[in-house]
Amino acid sequence: MNFYDFKANDINGKEVNMNNYKGKVVLVVNTASKCGFTPQLKDLEDLYKEYKDSGVEILGFPCNQFLNQEPGDNNEVKNFCQINYGVTFNMFEKIDVNGSNAHPIYKYLKDQEKGILTKDIKWNFTKFLIDRNGNVIKRYSPTTSPLKIKEDIDRKSGS
Repeated sequence: MNFYDFKANDINGKEVNMNNYKGKVVLVVNTASKCGFTPQLKDLEDLYKEYKDSGVEILGFPCNQFLNQEPGDNNEVKNFCQINYGVTFNMFEKIDVNGSNAHPIYKYLKDQEKGILTKDIKWNFTKFLIDRNGNVIKRYSPTTSPLKIKEDIDRKSGS
């Protein structure tokens, strides 16, 4: 089993097969619009613009599990991201990343790359890098700037 075996609904409610990203480097991020790390959306968008033509995708999964920092509905999240940060990378419906209702993608990601002491996601903007074969290769903490991931993306994307 790998990343390509999963599905999720995009922010507009349309089902997306992760196998649509076969052969691409993918960065998966749990996002929130009222978090101290929310400005990372700009850096994520900058990364996306820089690398999208070389086969890199960024997938944002809004989550409200951390101090209710993503209280809006999917339409509000979409509008916030577009208006305030010009987000054009793929955003998905709000999900849970921890607990019994955690989305299957996040259950898988956490099993593949555990965090420090536990596999649970500790906060918004935890990032997972997936290689062109659908393998999770690295997990990054919320404090890791998306721009510091460029070196790893370069290695995996051939840029």
